[in-house]
Amino acid sequence: MALEIEAKIRVDHHGPVRDKLRELGAEPLGRVLETNDIFDGADGALRRTGRGLRVRRTQEDGSGASNTILTVKGPVMPGPYKTREEYEVGVDDLESARRALAALGFVRILSYQKYRDSWKLDDCRVELDEPPHIGLFVEIEGSSDEAVRRVQGRLGLGDAPHVQASYVRMLSEVCDREGHGERVLRMPDPPGYSARQQ
Repeated sequence: MALEIEAKIRVDHHGPVRDKLRELGAEPLGRVLETNDIFDGADGALRRTGRGLRVRRTQEDGSGASNTILTVKGPVMPGPYKTREEYEVGVDDLESARRALAALGFVRILSYQKYRDSWKLDDCRVELDEPPHIGLFVEIEGSSDEAVRRVQGRLGLGDAPHVQASYVRMLSEVCDREGHGERVLRMPDPPGYSARQQ
């Protein structure tokens, strides 16, 4: 069983965390633009049972190289950190994955983009996330609660409260509140990104 163990923390700015990562000798892993398509059955059974089905395409900053992954997430388990089963499978491309899931009866319930700046510190990944509409976040993902706790402390975020809501939940609420009927949320292209597929 593959487990995802993470802490999500809201921050006002990424700069202080990025500076701390550099100070601690963290390894920069690169910045990407993600396109995340969230699927469910027509009856909403996945979300109702706390499960998730996502197709994510990442486009590397500058080079434009891309990668697409299908992810299945299980319900969140009890504990101090957000822990859930996670299974990932590489697929050829985003559009093929969309069509395959549609052929199985799944419907896209949300599509959103975010920028992600990834680092490796100790045995954790630290993600500096910029999704649309909902602010800035730091995600710390590791192999154990203790690993996540240790890195959170090293980054000076030990007392910071964890955000329990997923990006999917928060952005779905934005769509409902602001009337995004197509439930598609895109980020503006910064300099250095080539035109991206929708």
